[in-house]
Amino acid sequence: MIVGIVSDTHDHLPRLRQALKVLQTQGAELIIHAGDFVSPFTALPFEELGLRVVGVFGNNDGDKLFLSQRFAGVGEIHHGPHEFSVGGRRTVLMHEPRTLESLADSGHFDLIVYGHLHQPELREGPPLVANPGECSGWLSGRATCMLVNTASLCAQLIDLPPLE
Repeated sequence: MIVGIVSDTHDHLPRLRQALKVLQTQGAELIIHAGDFVSPFTALPFEELGLRVVGVFGNNDGDKLFLSQRFAGVGEIHHGPHEFSVGGRRTVLMHEPRTLESLADSGHFDLIVYGHLHQPELREGPPLVANPGECSGWLSGRATCMLVNTASLCAQLIDLPPLE
């Protein structure tokens, strides 16, 4: 299964739309969002493209109840860390990497996804540790997302081109 990963979208709808289109074109069947959606209207690009999302809340997500309600048609947002299976891989998703090393050392997961730092990290595994960086590009000036093939546990960081 091909999975797209984004994080720290921070209400930047043009960047989010761009990232989702790129990930969908590359075959992503599911989007994992590692937090900091910020506003409920960020569900719109997922709805427009018909992409399913599994996400966790970040430290900048305000109205968590309305975010959950708004995303109910296209996916789910959880309080992290959230454990689930994707493409047959044991996965844990969180925003802040507070327990990252303990989870990586535990041997319980094939894929660990986090965000918050606004800097990409790709650590081959097992487990594969993936931070897609910031999709918005607001803080670092670099807008990124990631693709993961769950069969091979190979990942690819994608730098998004400048918006036109």
